[in-house]
Amino acid sequence: MLLWTALGLALSLALALARSGAENGPQASAPQGDLLFLLDSSASVSHYEFSRVREFLGQLAAPLPVGPGALRASLVHVSSRPHTEFPFGQHSSGAAVQDAIRAAAQLMGNTNTGLALAYAKEQLFAEAAGARPGVPKVLVWVTDGGSSDPVGPPMQELKDLGVTVFIISTGRGNLLELSDAASAPAEKHLHFVDVDDLHIIAQELRGSILDAMQPQQQLRASEVTSSSFRLAWPPLLTTDSGYYVLELAPSSEPGNARRQQLPGNATGWAWADLDPDTDYNVALVPESNVHPVRPQHLRVRTLPEEAGPERIVISHVRPHSLRVSWAPALGPAAALGYHVQFGPLRGGAAQRVDVPAGRNSTTLQGLAPGTAYLVTVTAAFRSGRERAMSAKACTPDSERSRAPRPPPPPGARGRGP
Repeated sequence: MLLWTALGLALSLALALARSGAENGPQASAPQGDLLFLLDSSASVSHYEFSRVREFLGQLAAPLPVGPGALRASLVHVSSRPHTEFPFGQHSSGAAVQDAIRAAAQLMGNTNTGLALAYAKEQLFAEAAGARPGVPKVLVWVTDGGSSDPVGPPMQELKDLGVTVFIISTGRGNLLELSDAASAPAEKHLHFVDVDDLHIIAQELRGSILDAMQPQQQLRASEVTSSSFRLAWPPLLTTDSGYYVLELAPSSEPGNARRQQLPGNATGWAWADLDPDTDYNVALVPESNVHPVRPQHLRVRTLPEEAGPERIVISHVRPHSLRVSWAPALGPAAALGYHVQFGPLRGGAAQRVDVPAGRNSTTLQGLAPGTAYLVTVTAAFRSGRERAMSAKACTPDSERSRAPRPPPPPGARGRGP
């Protein structure tokens, strides 16, 4: 009798636990992914600041579930040349990662952050370099706010790969530039903190990193232009287990939503005909009667309108050089850069000068005196399109040819042959 009673109680307990699990929904998967710390190790950072940031990163990493089949961590120094302190997979616990970070020595040199970002893409995050396919990728960049080279284009390439970017500025960074560099929304991925107060954000930042590592947080946007962007997500359903409803609405007009139903084997979709420089809220809603899957949400901002130069000004004209300026000046978030092409109007070889995004002037050298030139400024956009405007400019005769003749010697005037 006691045996049957015990069996009955065990069965009741098992049913109750199963019912409780069904009511609470599926448990979140263990976080997994690749986490890269980008540490400013240049001479622009004092030894004290470097030590404080190094200690912060170590404390941030220590509780993380690092190990095979879970998180992998790596550390790259920003200096004149990027340097990997330790690659993904070298350490198998958060404590080991913390010890390795604490052992890192400052390299000094220039603050070539853009070069370090390009290095991270090619040597760490690319599948061709051994990166794990299909797992979340997160970059944590701690900066004092300055860089010796452009950051925008290589950072955008990382985000196009699906890398979630968190930025911590120790107080001297440009808000607009760092907001563009961080993942959206900036209020979640960008922190301005004094170097002595970094510990204040450690718990919140760690939680955000773990959220980004969860499989259900892998909805991401890429190929963002002024009128379109592409979405991608991991396989959450199958053709037989359900379908997706994709919703898109401007943040300022949530009632003006567009919807698209997609089959369960879909893993991507491109939205087009969007307004430029606009925040959009995206929701991916998996519909399934087999197993519930939580919706995914994302905010994406389209680029500003692809407007090329509207005004060209020619100044500082010399026999062999001149300065060309244009407006408006588009930053790295809006354009890849500018091409300035110039050549003689009456024929001759044309020359080209490349100008990075964010600048709106350049000096053209090696010109011929007394020559009319056609100068064309072209803005190149991420979509592959270009917008151009031209102007004419004429160099003066050389100083030597325009110099007055010396006066005749005294007594030479009026003298006959």
